[in-house]
Amino acid sequence: MSVAELIGFLVLTGAAAYAQTLTGFAFGLITMGGVGLTGLLSLPDAAMIVSVLTLVNATQMLLKGWRDVAWRKFGLVMAASIPLLFVGYWLLEWLAGTQADVLRLILGLVIIVSSLQLARKPEPLAKPSRDGSFAFFGGIAGLMGGMFSTAGPPLVYHFYSQPMPLATVRETLVTVFALNAVFRIGLVVLSGNLPSGSTLTGLLAIPGVMGATYAARRWPPPVSPGTMRRIVFILLFLSGVSLGAPAVTHLLGASK
Repeated sequence: MSVAELIGFLVLTGAAAYAQTLTGFAFGLITMGGVGLTGLLSLPDAAMIVSVLTLVNATQMLLKGWRDVAWRKFGLVMAASIPLLFVGYWLLEWLAGTQADVLRLILGLVIIVSSLQLARKPEPLAKPSRDGSFAFFGGIAGLMGGMFSTAGPPLVYHFYSQPMPLATVRETLVTVFALNAVFRIGLVVLSGNLPSGSTLTGLLAIPGVMGATYAARRWPPPVSPGTMRRIVFILLFLSGVSLGAPAVTHLLGASK
């Protein structure tokens, strides 16, 4: 990456970390959406760096919040998430090599659907959902995490609808994202698909992510959580449309 590209990536990841710390989600979506729009990195390389930065953000949050994790629900989610993470990673490598426009279209659709889902604040259920539901949404999260390092949206919506304390929801989700990131990083290393040295300069975003995480906890913005969700929704929706529309146009043109 050039100096200008690196600065842009640092700003993007800092904003994503700030939003995730306040809401419990959106780091991967914001970062991958921004990368897809700007072309700063290839999507597989960006997903690798997002995994590392997600782990940094999660570790920092869990230093104080690990006691709030709902460990049983966490186990149910991970039991289904890890196997499908492998499937998602394989799909990413296959599509990145043969169908780049299809890959961008899928990412755009994931971001659009996720933004629409997250725009609706789920009503808390009267009683906790069945165990199978946590495994189901964990599997979807694993598939999305393997492809784009964006495991959050379906799982976020499911957890926020549970009759659980907000801190428990947030810290459990962050723990899921952290372990998914560990497995995904391991997959990249074992498969030998590490980004090039110039791409790895994106890891210089680590101090920025740590600083943004601290700032969000120490100095939250003077807006309500609902307003913050709407801001994130608008940004995600627009980035999803901007990413998917050119891919659709190119695919339609190529089919003629």
